Amino acid sequence: MWDRFLRACRREPVDTTPVWFMRQAGRYMPEYLAIRKNHSLLDICHNAELCTEVTLQPVLAHQVDAAILFADILLPLEPMGAPFSFEKGEGPVVHRPVRSPADVDALRVIEAEDGLEYVMNALRMIRRELDGKTPLIGFAGAPFTLASYLIEGGKASQYIRTKKFMFSEPEAWDKLMAKLSEVVRRYLRAQVEAGAQCIQLFDSWVGALNPQDYRSRVMPHVQHILQDIQKTGVPVIHFGTGTSTLLELQKEAGGTVMGIDFRLTLEQARARLGDDIAYQGNLDPMLLLAPQELLESRSRQIIEEGKNLPGHIFNLGHGIVPDVNPDAVTRLVDFIHSTGARG
Repeated sequence: MWDRFLRACRREPVDTTPVWFMRQAGRYMPEYLAIRKNHSLLDICHNAELCTEVTLQPVLAHQVDAAILFADILLPLEPMGAPFSFEKGEGPVVHRPVRSPADVDALRVIEAEDGLEYVMNALRMIRRELDGKTPLIGFAGAPFTLASYLIEGGKASQYIRTKKFMFSEPEAWDKLMAKLSEVVRRYLRAQVEAGAQCIQLFDSWVGALNPQDYRSRVMPHVQHILQDIQKTGVPVIHFGTGTSTLLELQKEAGGTVMGIDFRLTLEQARARLGDDIAYQGNLDPMLLLAPQELLESRSRQIIEEGKNLPGHIFNLGHGIVPDVNPDAVTRLVDFIHSTGARG
């Protein structure tokens, strides 16, 4: 059933548990590494043919139930006026980090066509290649996560600069979040128009906040995005990591599917969030490195919990790590489809 992923997102009956994986395309796949020998990550993102090829690799190799656009959450930053690059061993490096109110003022609020049209070209090409056989997910980074990269200048662990800016420059922080949320809203709207059949908002680092700061400093800007994208009619997945203390607020912010990380069970999430949304998750990604017996045992628990949910998409609590054997991913997909079958 080609649409079992979309049906689960809409809380409709499915023949078996659908599955896709965050970071399902990328560093663990030899097909991807072969392309990376001659092309940088940003080369792939900017080239519709390469982007299509990489996006389709896990669909063909593993028979997952959804494709997700191969891209990076930082792509909107460059046309906004914050160029970045990927440095070996360091990850993303923002070359003009935001450190003052003047830096916020210098950022541009762009239309998606102004510097991001290559993403829409890739989406249209991927949809043609999928030919109605597999749904396509588009995505973007959420305002707090993008702001943290902008202010820290790259990856961080304690978000010292980010929180200092948020607390000491509240007006500039609010202006920064407003600019980012409007750019992301326009960007995701354009993705839907280009063919994305579902949208996921990645708030990967928002778990660094307590509920009070999330509600007052972040949530209104997330609502600005999600409540508008829901009007398009496509399913909207709201995902974060380390967000066990924020789940109710995240639901209030928006989304028709809640992504649950691996730090609590699906049943615990359902007890707090109810039956008017679908759920996605939530295997610990490191279990893909575990012995097969343990991987299947933990996966079976999630599948069985998922059968009792109003809608469930199997996924990891975060992305696939580079050390994973692709064969383990293929075997897990087969196991999920067989174990998740409805009578």
